[in-house]
Amino acid sequence: VMLFCGAAALPVPPKAERGRANADCRSQEDSPAVRAEVLGLKDRTGKLIMELYPANDLDFLAPDKELIAAGKVFRRVPMAVPARGPIYMCIRAPGPGRWAIALLHDRDGNGKFGVLKDGVGFVNNPEIGSRKPASAAATIAVGNTVQPTRIIMN
Repeated sequence: VMLFCGAAALPVPPKAERGRANADCRSQEDSPAVRAEVLGLKDRTGKLIMELYPANDLDFLAPDKELIAAGKVFRRVPMAVPARGPIYMCIRAPGPGRWAIALLHDRDGNGKFGVLKDGVGFVNNPEIGSRKPASAAATIAVGNTVQPTRIIMN
């Protein structure tokens, strides 16, 4: 799939591969990344999907296809919800800076956000109303190493 947005568009990989390149943290990760403790899940079903976006309102939560085609940063890490115990997720950042982070609890595993069924959370745990939070409310500063945080699901 190729999308065109004025300039030459980059190829967009199949859905399962979008945002996956260089997204997973390695054991003993020592480069820019965000490691979140996930709290407040409704249940232990489905999967969790952590996503990293540029920290601006135009790109935050934009469709992955559009971001990739425009050559913008987008990373995604999926994980099956563990049956028990604390939950930690880690996503690598392309470098130090400010990044917006969203976390989806895809309870039915369909890969899409269902407002009535699924849960969502963001770094800094902004209050969620009827619309997405501003990117500034869901942004974290990342240095040269792993930045710890907590995400409380809604």
